[in-house]
Amino acid sequence: MTAIKHALQRDIFTPNDERLLSIVNVCKAGKKKKNCFLCATVTTERPVQVKVVKVKKSDKGDFYKRQIAWALRDLAVVDAKDAIKENPEFDLHFEKVYKWVASSTAEKNAFISCIWKLNQRYLRKKIDFVNVSSQLLEELPKVTEESVPSGENQSVTGGDEESVDEYQELNAREEQDIEIMMEGCEYAISNAEAFAEKLSRELQVLDGANIQSIMASEKQVNTLMKLLDEALKEVDQIELKLSSYEEMLQSVKEQMDQISESNHLIHLSNTNNVKLLSEIEFLVNHMDLAKGHIKALQEGDLASSRGIEACTNAADALLQCMNVALRPGHDKLLAVKQQQQRFSDLREHFARRLASHLNNVFVQQGHDQSSTLAQHSVELTLPNHHPFHRDLLRYAKLMEWLKSTDYGKYEGLTKNYMDYLSRLYEREIKDFFEVAKIKMTGTTKESKKFGLHGSSGKLTGSTSSLNKLSVQSSGNRRSQSSSLLDMGNMSTSDLDVADRTKFDKIFEQVLSELEPLCLAEQDFISKFFKLQQHPSMPGTMTEAEDMDGGTVSRQSNSGTSLSASSEKDMIRQMMTKIFRCIEPELNNLIALGDKIDSFNSLYMLVKMSHHVWTAQNVDPASFLSTTLGNVLVTVKRNFDKCISNQIRQMEEVKISKKSKVGILPFVAEFEEFAGLAESIFKNAERRGDLDKAYTKLIRGVFVNVEKVANESQKTPRDVVMMENFHHIFATLSRLKISCLEAEKKEAKQKYTDHLQSYVIYSLGQPLEKLNHFFEGVEARVAQGIREEEVSYQLAFNKQELRKVIKEYPGKEVKKGLDNLYKKVDKHLCEEENLLQVVWHSMQDEFIRQYKHFEGLIARCYPGSGVTMEFTIQDILDYCSSIAQSH
Repeated sequence: MTAIKHALQRDIFTPNDERLLSIVNVCKAGKKKKNCFLCATVTTERPVQVKVVKVKKSDKGDFYKRQIAWALRDLAVVDAKDAIKENPEFDLHFEKVYKWVASSTAEKNAFISCIWKLNQRYLRKKIDFVNVSSQLLEELPKVTEESVPSGENQSVTGGDEESVDEYQELNAREEQDIEIMMEGCEYAISNAEAFAEKLSRELQVLDGANIQSIMASEKQVNTLMKLLDEALKEVDQIELKLSSYEEMLQSVKEQMDQISESNHLIHLSNTNNVKLLSEIEFLVNHMDLAKGHIKALQEGDLASSRGIEACTNAADALLQCMNVALRPGHDKLLAVKQQQQRFSDLREHFARRLASHLNNVFVQQGHDQSSTLAQHSVELTLPNHHPFHRDLLRYAKLMEWLKSTDYGKYEGLTKNYMDYLSRLYEREIKDFFEVAKIKMTGTTKESKKFGLHGSSGKLTGSTSSLNKLSVQSSGNRRSQSSSLLDMGNMSTSDLDVADRTKFDKIFEQVLSELEPLCLAEQDFISKFFKLQQHPSMPGTMTEAEDMDGGTVSRQSNSGTSLSASSEKDMIRQMMTKIFRCIEPELNNLIALGDKIDSFNSLYMLVKMSHHVWTAQNVDPASFLSTTLGNVLVTVKRNFDKCISNQIRQMEEVKISKKSKVGILPFVAEFEEFAGLAESIFKNAERRGDLDKAYTKLIRGVFVNVEKVANESQKTPRDVVMMENFHHIFATLSRLKISCLEAEKKEAKQKYTDHLQSYVIYSLGQPLEKLNHFFEGVEARVAQGIREEEVSYQLAFNKQELRKVIKEYPGKEVKKGLDNLYKKVDKHLCEEENLLQVVWHSMQDEFIRQYKHFEGLIARCYPGSGVTMEFTIQDILDYCSSIAQSH
């Protein structure tokens, strides 16, 4: 054990400036034996720290490592289990109980004794030693820390070091002293007994010198004792004098105590007076309303600017007095209760005056504004409410005061304002829309054709009025629609560009007048009724009717309202009630524009989309944004209806059996629609809607062109397809509509295909017998007969070939081409001007057939010398002269 203790001191504790005093080999109770060591240590530097350290052997090598350490001051109980019988078990109570089993009872007892001594020496702390033998708890000599020398070799218990520490290292100074002593005695190592005797003799000499020194100082001690006796006598005399003085001062002390108590009472009275004065000053300063404010609240002029300012200041002062935070106990004072009641009466009185005055202002505004309606009845403008708003905004602070003090009257004013202003705006807006409708239709008489009756401006006309409009506008349609197709009642109107531009300007002016009107009113409502913020103050909530007849939460007292919905929703509700006629009037105006000309829906869609986009950028949830968004849905629905009607009318087209078809009217209508739409939708926000409409329309045009071509009896199918798809291709190329690039390529392909088909079909007639002859030759070759052997066939020998060729001399060919030119001229229409294109294609195709025939003659009749009666140059001359002659 001594070797282990030395190793632990060297490896673990010396590097940490600690000394190992006791060690015990233990294992945990009740578990598999995993041995470790509990060590009692002290630090070598002051202040001394005493610890119990757990050390265990490392699993990876033959060395020890420090596992955990407890401060001895944290130890509460040491339980030895049994004070009589030998028992190796013991418990240490730190923050929790640790149960140990020592390797031997002797080691356990030595460790517990060391713990007891360390506690007595350094901590002087009450540690409970339970079931410990009294023999182990021997009292150590009481040695002060100053008497114990510092250093690594400092003893735990003074002279009883050996009982605590079996082995102690020499420090450097001790080693040096011993070495000097041994150097002075050379035989110290060879003869230890002689060295020890020498040391003993020197020690006796030193002891004798000490005794002589003590005896020599005896006289000095006696002298010191005499001086001490004299000093004690002097002290006794001083004590007698002090006692007499104390008796003399006793009466003075009693008087001073009385004075002190009196001063305390005076100080307490002054303190109470200061506190009372502070409370009175607080109540006077915070609950005293000036006479001028009281007079302003009772009699102040609410019509003049100076009076409004005085009333506003007085109302703010009253609110501050009513909202002052009273200190505990103030509310029980009679004067405070009376003042609060006086404030409440003033508030109720002024709130009634203010509400009555503002109601009169609202009514007067309705009368004054009505007188200005006449001057706006002719012009397409809305009356300006800015002067009225400017006058009312002077009361904005008073409205805020009313909102926070008497929400019932504030809510009543809000409802009255909406009632008066909604009737006023309804008259103004309806008259404004009536003027707009009259300007759109031209005159009042014409407006009646479209179903406009009375100032309400509602569309009450029947379907017959739309039919009359269609009949009137049909005279301006393209001429070919009356000669070739019976189109029925077309949904698109043929009003000229000037009329459509006029409608566009009027519609834009209507929206431009409505937008600032709504924004100005919304801004005024926000400022006047103080709804731009979202205050939330505590209060008792009750149910009350809102402006639309529903229920909203509001405080039962006269304090600030706490609406269930946000104040932005309240603004929107007020705007909806005030401007409830805008949406139906806009819908009526849109219906009228659609009746006048269905193409007006394009203008309305672009304008309305732009205004909705602008309104949503300002506030997506505002009344203006919501209303215009709803109207935009109607406009979009009319636009879709316009597209659907055009497609339906394409499907209902019937062709004339007696005249050639030419360019179909709905193809020309698509060109007109596309040109108009491109000019309207340039840089528009709703371009996607137009692209979808283009796709639907062009599909309808393609399908119905083919349908009409199949039903045509007068004009060949290829001609109808060729001319109309050429027109479509030219339109799409000119307008450069990006979403119809695929349709443009398809139109070009159809035009090319049907041009080629028509040319091939037409050229089969001028050289009919020659065509049949060479078709037979090609058929024999296809059956497997070699080309040079075809001439041996009876029906296709050289004589038959010469016979057929002689039937088509140059004169006959020119005559056949001339008849073909006349026939083509009859098939084609003049509008598309494709005659020369078709004729040039026929010339090229004829030359190709000629070369093909010559090739067959050269291959199937080699060396026969048979040639055509005309040449390629003759064909070119024939075609040129025919084209020039016509």
